[in-house]
Amino acid sequence: MQGKASEESSAGSASGDLRQARMHAAPFRLPVRRATRDAEHAACTCAGTIVGGTVRVGDRIRVQPSGKQATVTGIVVGDEGVQEAAAGQQVMLTLGEAITIEPGDLVSAADAPAGVADQFEASLTWLGDDALLAGREYLLALGGQSAILTVTDIKYRVNKDADEHIAAKTLEHGMIGVCNISLDRQIAFDPYGENRETGSFGIVDRRTGVTIGTGELHFALRRAHNIHIQHLDVDKAGRARLKGQRPGVLWLTGLSGSGKSTIANRVEMRLHAMGKHTYLLDGDNVRHGLNKDLGFTEADRVENIRRIAEVARLMADSGLIVLTAFISPFRSERRMARGLLPEGEFIEVHVDTPLEVAEQRDVKGLYKKARRGELKNFTGIDSPYEAPENPEIRIDTTAFDADAAADSIVAELHRRGMLGHA
Repeated sequence: MQGKASEESSAGSASGDLRQARMHAAPFRLPVRRATRDAEHAACTCAGTIVGGTVRVGDRIRVQPSGKQATVTGIVVGDEGVQEAAAGQQVMLTLGEAITIEPGDLVSAADAPAGVADQFEASLTWLGDDALLAGREYLLALGGQSAILTVTDIKYRVNKDADEHIAAKTLEHGMIGVCNISLDRQIAFDPYGENRETGSFGIVDRRTGVTIGTGELHFALRRAHNIHIQHLDVDKAGRARLKGQRPGVLWLTGLSGSGKSTIANRVEMRLHAMGKHTYLLDGDNVRHGLNKDLGFTEADRVENIRRIAEVARLMADSGLIVLTAFISPFRSERRMARGLLPEGEFIEVHVDTPLEVAEQRDVKGLYKKARRGELKNFTGIDSPYEAPENPEIRIDTTAFDADAAADSIVAELHRRGMLGHA
């Protein structure tokens, strides 16, 4: 037993030595914890722990993701000035130019800089109690960097025991999958195979702050470098002025049978009569075209709302007042939709109807089918509805009929100044 323990200890030590050797041989990397800028003396400092390579006084460095460069004029380890520092050491660098450096930036060797991208292939290990879903937003934490992460494609699940790849639409607790991911901003990185510290990340629940997964970056997707924002001379403000209104999205959410479509239709009729420019996206209508390839699993419902949110954002950019009538049962997707629009342009309307009242209406007979087990994943029966916590407008359909509800919504749009001149 002692021999086996000794062998395992030796193996662990050898593995640690190999990792240390790789860190020293890697290009210079310093995730920034603290930074100062002295514009008067044309200098700045940054501090952190070196996670790759060596830095020397006189070296040229590049700060990622900004790409700014500077020369190292001083290195401090502890309280001592040194000429050189290596992986594993906590350092403070003085730079000869007063460039802007932020905590979370990655200082790299200028001749071998870290990559910068916002779309990747990555391996994910899922630790959350709820399944990972493509299209849902999470938070990526890599060193001091953070970004909103969305899985755009689960390519396959890895079965390590059988060394095989398995098709998957979700990842459950303990599963490992290879996925394409997209971020809302560019980050500095190295592939995990080149540097574990700058290539591995945590996945955090945006609502609770709990870590629900880990990941390893394989490479940046080619399209991350080939797609750029195209400048347009006619902007949203110009389109809105032409229409005499302020654009925005009225997002009606509630149970099936709550009256969302009826209320949204009557709001649009009132706005149309006032000469306003609108468009109504209705859940059933959209599933006949744009989303006809989607079912009603939790993963498909997340993708359904993601697509609608993007379409609504584009329509608002055209200057329209957009109305949407979707169950949109999950808070995370409604939060995602809100995040696509500037402050004040997303108005969540909770069409609040008790389940028993919605069932009594049941004009489409869907609740009866769900109760008989003929309709799976039906909201309110065998799939949850997460009611809005702080909607801009709440319509109690036990106290208001559709016309009164529509009048109150139009009045709120007036109050917010969205309707401009009459």
